[in-house]
Amino acid sequence: MDISEAKHCLNTVYTLWLREMLRYKRSRSRIIGSLATPLFFLVIMGSALGSAMTLRSGRYIDYMAPGIIGMSVLFSSLMGGVSIIWDREFGFLKEILVAPVSRIFTALGKAAGGVSTAMIQGTLLMVISGHIGVNYISVPGQLFCILVMFVMGLGFIGLGMAIASRIDSHEGFQMVMTFLTFPMLMASTAFYPMENLPSWLGIPVRLNPLTYGIEAMRWSLLGISEVPLIRSLVVIIIFASAMMALGSWSFDRAGDQ
Repeated sequence: MDISEAKHCLNTVYTLWLREMLRYKRSRSRIIGSLATPLFFLVIMGSALGSAMTLRSGRYIDYMAPGIIGMSVLFSSLMGGVSIIWDREFGFLKEILVAPVSRIFTALGKAAGGVSTAMIQGTLLMVISGHIGVNYISVPGQLFCILVMFVMGLGFIGLGMAIASRIDSHEGFQMVMTFLTFPMLMASTAFYPMENLPSWLGIPVRLNPLTYGIEAMRWSLLGISEVPLIRSLVVIIIFASAMMALGSWSFDRAGDQ
């Protein structure tokens, strides 16, 4: 690949990223909704369960905050696949797939937009949570948490792209996402520690990549974690790499159909 081809590929990635950012900026209801629901969980559930739940590591609302941020990144990243279905319905996807550029870069542009959206929402939640009483250990920890959000977002946007490439309707995609997201969220350490789980539930929790993303964020923000940080980082990096490869391959195959 020469310099001109590389610039053309990078311009494609940037253009698709910018398109996703403009779409997100113009959808104020989406921005408000993506923040209101997690904050409702944090304030209401954090207060209610915190009065009935005792943790050795500190306050329950502090423990719950990384889980709520992880929930936001999960939902936003997976739902980023909806843009593929929209673009297919309106004919935009066909136009970009016939462009003289590798479809891998087209997929990267779509993924970059979805990951950026997830990181914005996660970062806003992190900042707002800090202002409503969640105690973080340090500013460098918060910056490291944003990096973890990025890696998590890559994995889940790749999964969302893989699913959206195989589904033709919004209704079908929403049904699959509902079936996937809530079991994945509940079978993680978003709301409760692994030490409190029955042995049979501990197995899916430990197999869930979301668990390791949340534990890495919990270490970053609170300095506590039930999983060693290195193990969490290795798992989410492997997951992100595998899902991005799967999402790019599925996106490429969808263009041939």
